[in-house]
Amino acid sequence: MKNKLIVLMVSTALYCTCNKAPNTSKLNVSSQASQNQVNRLENLLATLNNSTSNDIMVIAHRGDWRNAPENSLQAIKNCIDLGVDMVEIDVRKTKDHELVVLHDATLDRTTTGKGPVSEYTLEALKTLHLKNGTGRPTHHRIPTLREALMTAKGKVLVNLDKCYDYFDEAFKIIQETGTAKQVVIKGYDKSVSDVKSDFGAKLDSIIFMPIINLDKQVDAEDIIEAYQHEIKPLAFEFVFSTDTSKVLNKFSIIKKRGSKVWVNSLWKSLNAGYEDDVALVHTDSIYGWYVEKGVNMIQTDRPELLLNYLRTKNLHD
Repeated sequence: MKNKLIVLMVSTALYCTCNKAPNTSKLNVSSQASQNQVNRLENLLATLNNSTSNDIMVIAHRGDWRNAPENSLQAIKNCIDLGVDMVEIDVRKTKDHELVVLHDATLDRTTTGKGPVSEYTLEALKTLHLKNGTGRPTHHRIPTLREALMTAKGKVLVNLDKCYDYFDEAFKIIQETGTAKQVVIKGYDKSVSDVKSDFGAKLDSIIFMPIINLDKQVDAEDIIEAYQHEIKPLAFEFVFSTDTSKVLNKFSIIKKRGSKVWVNSLWKSLNAGYEDDVALVHTDSIYGWYVEKGVNMIQTDRPELLLNYLRTKNLHD
């Protein structure tokens, strides 16, 4: 009887040890990390919807492509870690009508494949590898739009470029992934009537941004006024090769009417020479020009440089 009692006591102790409560400190850390992401996204959305905010939003062009292949999932993840506000990615359609994330219409520059994306099925594209900035193959694969949106979900805003013509297919994926409030769709050379006709009732469910080319659209002010009267877009993306347009001095008016001002610091044909590569040496005279003009969204090829600059000016958290 005594031996049986000892066995019972040992068994009970072993059971309690193996079935003890989980490590709550680890659960709390995980829960806190998730809550931090939720809080960050809510803050981003609040800033996004505040057209007159002094904070300047940073958009990473094709993701963090200097440290991972452009438009790769890793390039998106790097941006999240950096504290970037929005990631710009490009959308293409495969032979079997799947949407993938790739900038060029052909595979040659950025992947180990050759020829048009439209001549490959998704299954065939998934056998290829993405190249890095020096043109060398990596282990990274071409992501689908769905994979990219799920990577960004709850963590960072997303701007879809080259997506206007595939909007119906993209809209379905956006809805299925539950990322509508995070995604910005842009349109080139589109009138208000074009956008209303193309999107219809979906305009109530998406965030839309027109692109205004100040070199080509001589009636830019009228176009902007029409958009703000009828659609009230989140922002206008401005393209300009010279700094002579009078619109550049009217950003405060545009913001007061409810739209943010987006510029691209990528290369000089988009920004009259106020570009990222010059900012490496003359940071304040380049990025400071945008600040002086009242810009509150900047798409950049050097997100870390821009973030660091804005933080020194208390223009980014």
